[in-house]
Amino acid sequence: MNRFHEYALPAYPPKQRKRRSRGKRRLLTALFFLALAALLVFIYFQRNVTRVLISISEATMRASTTVAVNDAVYYTLSDEMRYEDLVTIERDNAGNIVAVAANPLKINKIARDTASISQSNLKNLSLNGIPVPLGALTGIEAFAGLGPSIHFRIIPVSSVSCGFSSTFESVGINQTKHSIYLSVIADISIVMPSRTENFAVTTDVLVGESVIVGNIPDAYLQSDIFGNKPNLSP
Repeated sequence: MNRFHEYALPAYPPKQRKRRSRGKRRLLTALFFLALAALLVFIYFQRNVTRVLISISEATMRASTTVAVNDAVYYTLSDEMRYEDLVTIERDNAGNIVAVAANPLKINKIARDTASISQSNLKNLSLNGIPVPLGALTGIEAFAGLGPSIHFRIIPVSSVSCGFSSTFESVGINQTKHSIYLSVIADISIVMPSRTENFAVTTDVLVGESVIVGNIPDAYLQSDIFGNKPNLSP
């Protein structure tokens, strides 16, 4: 007689099979609603929360840029800086103005140093990220300033460039006020969890001003000695 016997696997009763089928359907349904909820949260975050975070981050970076640039200009322009160091006025024998020229060496040094120091200052100010109140994560602007602050990592500056411009303004008989401005442009990137926002911040600083006595040729009054359009108002 064969000592080994074949045994058939027991079949699950119909009620148990139905229970297992219902359990699978419930699991699939729960996973579906969980995925749907995650999708809705992502859409809400993308449309509402990100917009509030970018607004707060941009306002913060604009304020930080102003501080960084002003500190750089203060460091670059010493107290001994005079209008005559930036501009040379040539007169004829009768005292009439025949030329107004910028000092290229001095101008280029100021622009280069200001751009370098501004970028370094912005990097230091952004090491800890941008503080954002926890209420901003609700996406409701009324709650944007509520709760403790959390910090978002950003890429502070892509590049900083500087340029000079000037304006002439009549302030009396044979008197013209010449104003020189330094324009600092910082390209900034804000990296958020779902997108990256790029914008530029322009800061205009008055670096020199003088009242010139004497007739100035119309060619100078209607132009800019730095080759730009005189679009800045004093």
